[in-house]
Amino acid sequence: MNDSFRIYRASQTPQMAEALADVLIDVVEGGASVGFMLPLSRTKALAYSQSALASAERGERIVLVAEDTATKTIVGTVQVVLAAPENQPHRGDIAKMQVHRSARCRGLGEALMRAAEAAAREAGKTLLVLDTVTGSDAERLYARLGWQRCGEIPGYALWPQGGLCSTTVFYRQLT
Repeated sequence: MNDSFRIYRASQTPQMAEALADVLIDVVEGGASVGFMLPLSRTKALAYSQSALASAERGERIVLVAEDTATKTIVGTVQVVLAAPENQPHRGDIAKMQVHRSARCRGLGEALMRAAEAAAREAGKTLLVLDTVTGSDAERLYARLGWQRCGEIPGYALWPQGGLCSTTVFYRQLT
């Protein structure tokens, strides 16, 4: 991994919630379809970040962050959702993989995904699933990293500015 970044588990602090809100606002303003519409208020982004961190404290998910070692700012994040139905204790979901626009094209997305896979293994997961916008940079990243494409669902979600987008579903067996 590029040593200009440090990836670690997020802690539930007001500063971390603020930093995660900053990344979320940036990626949504950049057009990423990650569950939020424009305009995304700081209040809504902060509430989501606080909720995700609280969920991690309860052991329902792992929230990983990437810190730029030069600026000491959070520039990326990914979540491994551990909470699953009773008959799926082996499965985790990758959610909200986000890289700040200022940190893209430097290997951070790959590093976050590798860290998420390692964290899922440590948590006893043997299968991961995710979905991403069809045709996106993220779709190409997951395919390059060896994730298996299951298929595409047309009109699955809305772009932040409106208009339907399709999603592609992937899975990965962990060994």
